[in-house]
Amino acid sequence: MTTLESRTDTPAATPAVLTPFRLGPNELRNRMVVAPLTRSRAEEGTDVPGALVREYYVQRAGFGLIITEGSQISPQGKGYPRTSGIYSPEQVAGWRAVTEEVHARGGYIYLQLWHVGRLSHPDYLNGETPVAPSAIPAGPPEGSYDGGFHPFVTPRALETSEIPGLVADYHRAAQNARDAGFDGVEIHGANGYLLEQFLLTGSNVRTDEYGGSLQNRLRLPLEVTRAVLEVWEPGRVGYRISPTGSAAGIGDENLEATYTRLLEELSALSLGYVHVAEFVPTRGEALPERTLLPLVRRTFGGAVMANGGFHDLRGANWIIEGGHADLVSFGSASIANPDLPGRFRRGAPLNAPDRATFYQGEAKGYTDYPLLD
Repeated sequence: MTTLESRTDTPAATPAVLTPFRLGPNELRNRMVVAPLTRSRAEEGTDVPGALVREYYVQRAGFGLIITEGSQISPQGKGYPRTSGIYSPEQVAGWRAVTEEVHARGGYIYLQLWHVGRLSHPDYLNGETPVAPSAIPAGPPEGSYDGGFHPFVTPRALETSEIPGLVADYHRAAQNARDAGFDGVEIHGANGYLLEQFLLTGSNVRTDEYGGSLQNRLRLPLEVTRAVLEVWEPGRVGYRISPTGSAAGIGDENLEATYTRLLEELSALSLGYVHVAEFVPTRGEALPERTLLPLVRRTFGGAVMANGGFHDLRGANWIIEGGHADLVSFGSASIANPDLPGRFRRGAPLNAPDRATFYQGEAKGYTDYPLLD
């Protein structure tokens, strides 16, 4: 197991979500995390995170941890316009400028390793067909967002012989993230993307060693995780899951059994945390009926990060004080409030997010939200 412990030497009056937490070797200043959020602001044509992306993350250095937007591990992994990559020297240099400035402000930042699989379109792949475990098209929503929708197409099933190269892409991307100065990485195994496509029966009907039985469907996610662990120590690696989601028509015959086994395997590898993307309560009253968060807590031995619908101090604090999670990641609240930890600390009002600018625009709706100071 990775060494994880919460600090107890902070004043009792401090809300739990604002107390420090040790995540692997990193002493986070609070338990608030910037969730990985696609914003489509990388440089056109190169997918390099430029000065605007750097400013965005630097503004959020007061969070205990930043997890970057999903960054494609290869050109084949891209599914949306202007998403940052982590496979070219120029992209590594762009990310290095980000990490250096975040560190200069005392922050920690992880990179999310991403391959969208079938949730792409030939327009983003130089005319190539998206790849997936099986030739099963994604379901609703009907396409990839770029201000409108590109209809999903029927993907091409990866050949067994191609999979070692795919694992090598993850390994190379993990090394690139290390070279770029990140403090760790998160493997994106959620939200209907490639690793979840291999894991679940609704998108994987393969008959080779990567399909059929649960052991076989676990093979690629675990091969990828082990490849990343060849680069990073376990305490600096997280894995994102969405165990009750149904993104783009994905599903499984027995979600609880599937995720129990996955969590047991990830726990045996001593990963630093599991990031659980679900819709959880925001008022701090009770867990919803449809949640696997308790399963994650009792099955996984590392830290648990909760995500989904957290907009205020009460809900975030309740989930931690109740022992359901150790960390909380914020999506739209962190978009609209770069200084959210300070606002929680001071009881200040929150900015409302401008959803029309989530995936398009430049500074507007990205780096121009008002700060307290």
